[in-house]
Amino acid sequence: MDADSGVGIVVIGAGQAGLSAAYHLRRLGLDFVVLDADDAPGGAWRHRAPSLGVTDLHRIFDLPGMPFEPPASGRAATVVPSYFARYEQRFALPVRRPVRVHAVRRGHPGFVLDTDDGVWRARAVINATGTWTRPYIPVYPGAADFAGRQLHYAAYRGPDDFAGLRVIVVGGGNSAVHVLSELAGVAASTRWVTRRPPVFHDGEFTEDHGRAVIARVTERVTAGLPPRSVVSVTGLGYTSLVRAALAKGALDRRPMFDRLVPAGAVWDGTVEPADAIIWATGFRAALTHLAPLRLREPGGGIRLDGTATVREPLVHLIGYGPSASTVGANRAGRAAALALSRALTAGTTGDVTAGAAQPAAVPR
Repeated sequence: MDADSGVGIVVIGAGQAGLSAAYHLRRLGLDFVVLDADDAPGGAWRHRAPSLGVTDLHRIFDLPGMPFEPPASGRAATVVPSYFARYEQRFALPVRRPVRVHAVRRGHPGFVLDTDDGVWRARAVINATGTWTRPYIPVYPGAADFAGRQLHYAAYRGPDDFAGLRVIVVGGGNSAVHVLSELAGVAASTRWVTRRPPVFHDGEFTEDHGRAVIARVTERVTAGLPPRSVVSVTGLGYTSLVRAALAKGALDRRPMFDRLVPAGAVWDGTVEPADAIIWATGFRAALTHLAPLRLREPGGGIRLDGTATVREPLVHLIGYGPSASTVGANRAGRAAALALSRALTAGTTGDVTAGAAQPAAVPR
């Protein structure tokens, strides 16, 4: 398939959400392609810290049709991408990579996608670009003056770089716990700071629990507000990683500092020296390529009806808001595929029905 040829549906991204959607599109017999910016399978998992073990994970839910059977040990950054690669091969999913989508624009009919692999035209778009490429570091007083090292969790590669250093870890989620657990006994000292007291919960993170959490996040996107992360709603479960960090005494939390200064952080007028700050402060949805479609509401978010954007019903977002988790991504992938199957078969996009590829007739 040439980049300048049309296709029924373009899926952007081949992570958990994108592969789930592709599986269901394949089963429904729809004409589609998956464009993935990475040069190999695995999505964001390929870029996780090498020190993160597969047994440290909260839980990875199976992709549809093929169980995830993790080994007793191994790096998450290797094990999960290997699973994704086998999955793509087993179901012969049409993933094209590396292809970065720069912009999605309205066409007549359908949509035009400007990519570094040429121009694509599609009747519908499923966006599954996740968040990993948009790490978020909050603006904080004095941050530009701090003389030590600052990095986001996305750039964290393991504890060795922080041996003997005084480290502040900012953030209340599993990423912060991962770092704190590894730095204990390696760094000279660690200080865990969060805006709100962390909430720990007992019990397994089951699919039923996941659905309850997703329902709470859905309220915000239904109102057209930016979604809170699923992790911010779930709290911290007593995973093996959390238990290890607790056993090491690494989870002694303090409230946020007042400001940063060149030598460290200030609480109540007192400077605590620090050599490094790791911002485990989450991510934002990677949606800048959708800006030409003007999907955002006055509240700053994108209003969804199921997985469909209200302003462009043939653009679906998965891995966004309520589906920004492995269980949510699976359900959203199926929902998007079914909704587009109905819409395209009904001819709601004009003169093209599902399964019919059309020439793009779009100049480069």
